[in-house]
Formats: sequence, C-alpha cells, structure tokens
Amino acid sequence: MSKRTIPALDLAQFTTGNATQKKAFVDTLGNAFHEIGFVAIKNHGVSQQLIDDFYAASKAFFALPINEKRKHEIAGLAGQRGYTSFGTEHAKHSNVPDLKEFFQIGQDVEGDIPLRSNTPENVHVAEIGNFLGLGIQLYKAFEKSGGALLEAIAIHLNLPENYFSRKIHNGNSILRAIHYPPITQAPKSAIRAEQHEDINLITLLVGASAGGLQLLDNDGVWQAIMPEEDEIVINVGDMLQRLTNNYLKSTTHRVVNPPKEEWHKPRLSIPFFLHPKSDMDLNCLDQCVTATNPIQYEHITAGGYLDQRLREIGLKK
Repeated sequence: MSKRTIPALDLAQFTTGNATQKKAFVDTLGNAFHEIGFVAIKNHGVSQQLIDDFYAASKAFFALPINEKRKHEIAGLAGQRGYTSFGTEHAKHSNVPDLKEFFQIGQDVEGDIPLRSNTPENVHVAEIGNFLGLGIQLYKAFEKSGGALLEAIAIHLNLPENYFSRKIHNGNSILRAIHYPPITQAPKSAIRAEQHEDINLITLLVGASAGGLQLLDNDGVWQAIMPEEDEIVINVGDMLQRLTNNYLKSTTHRVVNPPKEEWHKPRLSIPFFLHPKSDMDLNCLDQCVTATNPIQYEHITAGGYLDQRLREIGLKK
C-alpha cells in the first residue's frame, strides 16, 4: 500500500469510545486540521448502500440529454439548487471554467416556518424518480456525521461540545453531485477543478469514481489523496479557518486531468459542503487571537461570506 498523504481516523472512537479514546480522537483530528487541513474517516456512519444508490441515480441523471438536464437549471438560485451546466463555475482566482457540470441539493428545513418560507425548494427530477429522495437521505446522513466531527472540533477549541449544533441545524449545507465528462480534446488551460479552497465549515467527500484529487502541502508540493474504499475525506473550509483566525487550515486542493490514455473515463464525485445558518457570526474566536497572531479577518456573517464567494466563483451575478 502506498504511503498515506493524510491521517486516517475512526469516528467510532469519538461517538462510542471511552473517555481516553474520545480524547485521542479529538487531539488527532484537531492537530491534523491545524497542520494539514485534511483527514480520512472510517466508521463514519454513512451507509455504503445509500452512497452506491445515489451514485447510480446521479450517473443516470448526467447521462440524460443536455436539453433534459437544463430543464432543471433554475435561474436566480446561484447554482444552490438543481443543475448547473458544464463550464459555468471557475475557481476564485481563475477566469477559466472548470471541466464539470453538477447538481445541488439543499436543506429541507425542519420546523422553522419563517426560515422555510425563505429557503429555495429542492428540484425534483421526474426522469430519475429516486434521485432527489436518495439525495435528501444522503444529505441527512452526511449532516449527522459532520455534526459529530464539529463536536470534536469544538472540544479541541475549548468550546462547548454543542457549540456548532444550533448553528448548523437548518443551515445552508449543500450536497453536490459533480460530473466531469470524458475529455475529448486537449484543454487549453483548464483542469477538471482548478486549485481552490472550500467556502464552508467542513467538507465531507465520498470516494470519487476516478482519481485526480490533490492537496497542496506545506512545502508547496501537490500530493495525491487516495482514500480507502470505506473512508470519507474531510477537509477544513474557509469559514472554519476564519473562525479560528487561521489556526485550522483551509488547504488548497484541485482535481487534475487523468493521463491521456484515461481521458475517455468520466469522473463522478459527491461532496457535502457543511454550512451553518446565514446568521452565524464568523468573528475570530477570542482563544485564537494572540499577540503573535492578531485578528486576520474583518467581521462578516456566514451568509455575507457565502454571498461574496458565490460571486467570486461565477455562480452569482
């Protein structure tokens, strides 16, 4: 087996372990997020059958004719629900569109009537009857696992264990099915996903159908991320980096094109971007501000930051 780029952790150590196991998990996760920004997690609680079923439904959706897919592209939603066409999104510091199309499923708000009335509805795909239902099930499973990981991070930051719980309940999290079609001719400069950092608190990513994911290490070298079959890759997003005044690291990553002999292979990946509610304050935590690390960021809410970043990557006009 090749050397691992990122540490592997067992979430069951935290969710069902004894006090010693729980502390070991918290320390290892916190240190990894501080130094690398990425980990791989096993025993994450997300059903492999559910993952496989949503992969199959996603594959069926992206196989539809383009005019059928575009029926599910909703103007004015900044790509936050439904389909987004190939070549629409680009990295923050690039004007070259990524080589991908995607479909996004958002929060199915529970209980909060005013919030529900202001939250866009998810887009049903009649052609693939089980697509949305499976996506919402997977969304909830990712949300639960992500919530447990944020509990561990809260403990590491000397916050109450439930610090993030209320902030992420009914939050702006997104489940995204991304399809990178086969490459039919040499791209001028584009790669499947140009180097970027994620916007949210943390991202949970189940293994893609093909390789290509790389992170930029502390020495400025691109390292391939190759999780085992039963693992989910977790990385810190910019919101968590801002909140911790750069103590936790939102690491630059990308998806590179495959070798030319594999251009004919499409790539499908399913990330879950865990976001809080829009009103969460992203002010740097007091315990992360020191004489040697003064406040690095101006005040902003999670909603304000999300809006700013969606404009930067071309999804919001």
